[in-house]
Amino acid sequence: MSTARGARARARIEVTAAIKDEARRQLAAEGAAKLSLRAVARELGMVSSALYRYFPSRDDLLTALIIDAYDSLGGAAESAHAEVAAAGPRERWNAVCVAARRWALDHPHEYALIYGSPVPGYVAPQETVPSASRVGLLLIGVVRDAYRDKGVARTPLPAGLKTEARRMAADLAPDLPPEVVVALVASWAQLYGLIGFELFGQFNRVVEDREPFFRHAVERLAHDVGLVYPEPDGTPGGPHSA
Repeated sequence: MSTARGARARARIEVTAAIKDEARRQLAAEGAAKLSLRAVARELGMVSSALYRYFPSRDDLLTALIIDAYDSLGGAAESAHAEVAAAGPRERWNAVCVAARRWALDHPHEYALIYGSPVPGYVAPQETVPSASRVGLLLIGVVRDAYRDKGVARTPLPAGLKTEARRMAADLAPDLPPEVVVALVASWAQLYGLIGFELFGQFNRVVEDREPFFRHAVERLAHDVGLVYPEPDGTPGGPHSA
């Protein structure tokens, strides 16, 4: 790459980062629904036509911000998991969940962007899926390792759910029993429900000491997905089966 081309590439990276930073400030102040390319350009001292060379539409900018948020969340969860990778499944599960909560508390507006109210008129494209899947894949990996090792407890499914459960398992984790995949999906939804209730104020005057409450709740989620056998510290668990 020539010196001139390298300088242009660096300048583009810097301008793109500045656009995203200003867009995040707007998200914090106004919310995603009011994000405006013209307002971003104005705050940066750019003409709108120049900004459109980086992001042709508001939806393109939103998509970039969404991918960045999912990747930041996923990176935080993966780092926390790496620190306890040699531990038992419940400790690994808890580390991922706790890291997701901490990231959300540190990045409330970005969390709201990806797990808050949908932005009117915006439909997330397929390119957001790999980033959005990072935390879920970590949790699936924890349960998969437990299933292959000591086994996991399995709760029978009602007859009316079995067809859907088999479809979910085929799509998400074909090497796991359908009843375990159902429990995983339910626990994934409950995890973000717990975080959202805390972040968006639904726990106000209901749950005051939220850290121990959250840790207890995610322990119960671990139990629900079948991680109920004793850990090395002797913590009592329950029956397990492959």
